[in-house]
Amino acid sequence: IAPIAMEQGLRFAIREGGRTVGAGVVAKVIA
Repeated sequence: IAPIAMEQGLRFAIREGGRTVGAGVVAKVIA
């Protein structure tokens, strides 16, 4: 899975193989 730049508090969803394997809200930005 390629890393994605995201803003703090932004909702995200991790998709793999066409299905969602993870979802949530970014609580902290990790550099």
